[in-house]
Amino acid sequence: MENLNEEVHKAFEIIKEGGIILYPTDTVWGIGCDATNPEAIAKIYKLKQREETKSMIVLVNGERMIYNVFKEIPEVAWQIIDLSEKPTTLILDQPRNVAKNIIATDDTLAVRLVKEPFCYKLLERMKKPLVSTSANISGATTPKSFKEISPEIIKGVDYVVNLHREKICQNPSTIIKLTNDSQVKIIRK
Repeated sequence: MENLNEEVHKAFEIIKEGGIILYPTDTVWGIGCDATNPEAIAKIYKLKQREETKSMIVLVNGERMIYNVFKEIPEVAWQIIDLSEKPTTLILDQPRNVAKNIIATDDTLAVRLVKEPFCYKLLERMKKPLVSTSANISGATTPKSFKEISPEIIKGVDYVVNLHREKICQNPSTIIKLTNDSQVKIIRK
């Protein structure tokens, strides 16, 4: 527990200064930063060698934060969140209060509600959404554990969180796209 709070504190200090971190999520390891900071987000795109039109996910830790990012949330979103057995990312329409360069060209943003203790506590400190994108160069395979992450990525971030380095995760999250007019489309099972 002690270690958890210490790691949250260290990660928060880096993020607050516009840095990027490598951290454990409720699924695979992620690269993250403050979702409201366009310069920090640009650093992640550069590290991943990814075009800025390929959007990333943001993590939130509760209803209040999700409503801060989306004014309208389709009713079905809450049903999916409640019924999901595994981590589920929702793509929703018309995000706000986040950096422009994280929003997809069709004015949507992928968001996931997390309960994983490290992410949850970090979000509590930040009071802002946290960017999450897989810890690999764009196009390379998503690492399933910390030891599969390339040295290039590890060297390219400002801080590597020292928790759950042994954890192996087989799958990234399910991704479901929901439009404000209630259309539902599964992007990744």
